[in-house]
Amino acid sequence: MVSIKDVAKKCGVSVATVSKALNDCSDISQATKKKVRDVAKELGYFPNSQAKALKTSRTNTIGIIYADKFGNGLSQNYFSAVIDSFKVAVERKGYDIIFIGSQTVDGNKLSYYEHCRYRNVEGVLVACVDFYDRDVCTLLRSDLPVVSLDFFSKRDYSVYSDNRQGMRDIIEYVYDMGHRKIGYIYGDTSQVTTIRLDTYIETMKQLGLSVEVDYVRQGRYNDIELAKKLTKEMLSLYEPPTCLIMPDDIASFGAFMAAGDMGLKLPDDLSVVGYDGIQIGQIMEPNITTVYQDTKLLGIKSAELLLKRINGEEITDINKQVVIETRLLKGQTVKALT
Repeated sequence: MVSIKDVAKKCGVSVATVSKALNDCSDISQATKKKVRDVAKELGYFPNSQAKALKTSRTNTIGIIYADKFGNGLSQNYFSAVIDSFKVAVERKGYDIIFIGSQTVDGNKLSYYEHCRYRNVEGVLVACVDFYDRDVCTLLRSDLPVVSLDFFSKRDYSVYSDNRQGMRDIIEYVYDMGHRKIGYIYGDTSQVTTIRLDTYIETMKQLGLSVEVDYVRQGRYNDIELAKKLTKEMLSLYEPPTCLIMPDDIASFGAFMAAGDMGLKLPDDLSVVGYDGIQIGQIMEPNITTVYQDTKLLGIKSAELLLKRINGEEITDINKQVVIETRLLKGQTVKALT
């Protein structure tokens, strides 16, 4: 492995001069800097990240906490797309990412905060976790720069999708299409789910529609089989809903399968609405009526906010939370009844 001494020897200068040249110090001439960098590149020299961190107190490493309690991991289209966008954005600024999870050191289990300190990360993105968990709360209240994804709190820094507007757009569109018997299979217990469920109930009442107990069931995000089972149960009611809102586009496939098993066609016999706007849902036939969440922008804005915190930039209270607009995609799975 090429060392800084090898670069210094070939350049005919001291190790200190090479170090200053590579770190762009002002007391080294541009000509010397260019010569040192050219030689370093020629020899294939790369500064040791750990040694550099000791000198600069910077590791250029960002942690991501992603703890999906149902074990779907990064197979979740929504979160995997957001994290990929976040990763690209921070890498462009010279940062690496590391996933922070359960870690045991010398027989002792580390908390999220302790693990972040152990890995010496400069900031953390927190996504898809129980935000009321003690370890998560400790991290959010700590001295580390943290940004949460899809979780709102007035005192925290966060980036989230406008789920209230997204759900309102769905209900109003379905209503305008003539539907009055509108069912909703919602997802796992979380702040996002609560916002969507509350908005469903509020909007239904504002439109003069009753919220039928049998039309509201709890499912799980990205769970096709459970969505299929619940859809069949709701379609077996004496007066089944004419339209079903699903927790996400993947779960919508369960509704499609249930309708097929019961000899029903979409949207002639059953209208279905998803959530997320994933690509496969838009290229299949019929393509899904859904709410598009801008995962690329969510990732970019999360990266921008976290990097501002890491670099100590001033952030006003009004800019601590970044809301990303959603967009209704009028697909082919909602039948016009009027």
